[in-house]
Amino acid sequence: MTLSDEHLAAGVVHNQAAQQFELRIGNVLCLLQYRRREQTMVIYHTEVPPPFEGRGLAARMTRAALDFARSENLRVEPRCPYTAAFLRKHRQYLDLLA
Repeated sequence: MTLSDEHLAAGVVHNQAAQQFELRIGNVLCLLQYRRREQTMVIYHTEVPPPFEGRGLAARMTRAALDFARSENLRVEPRCPYTAAFLRKHRQYLDLLA
């Protein structure tokens, strides 16, 4: 499956009941999972299926999660290696670290 402009335009959805951010590419689900503990968002897993890796999808979900944390005045605990690496590269989010 190729990633068309239409798919790239698809938005990240925050599924609060499941405590995850989702991005659908056709019938494929990319996700970023977290647990909320009081005033902390613990991000523990980011998953993009191999055919879609390297296209900025994980970054889009991570930005959505961090922007949500900021809007809710939550601290972020990055247990997911991808999220930890993203934070090292995007220092504008470092103030969110727990």
